[in-house]
Amino acid sequence: MARIAGVNIPTNKRVVIALQYIHGIGPKGAKDICASVNIPAERRVNELTDAEVIQIREAIERDYMVEGDLRRANAMNIKRLMDLGNYRGLRHRRGLPVRGQRTHTNARTRKGPAKAIAGKKK
Repeated sequence: MARIAGVNIPTNKRVVIALQYIHGIGPKGAKDICASVNIPAERRVNELTDAEVIQIREAIERDYMVEGDLRRANAMNIKRLMDLGNYRGLRHRRGLPVRGQRTHTNARTRKGPAKAIAGKKK
């Protein structure tokens, strides 16, 4: 089992698919990494040599922000918005949708399960 960026990637999957298990690497990033290290798309993780795994690890460290660093950066960005007190920060603080979605109906993912209001009837 190869360990890249602190994540155990699955051994029997293709390298392009297995790299996507790392937070911060999507389909395009995985293809770009394989292209930069000259690994064919149909190669599987268990067929990689140690040198190739090291090359992949170095390419990720050099070009991508992944896992803990990326999560920390996102959390800091949200905290900065909340500290500024701008509209997006207030929406984050209140646990409501941030990007302009309607909240009269829907928005249950952000707001949580519906709470009954006593005495309200149609």
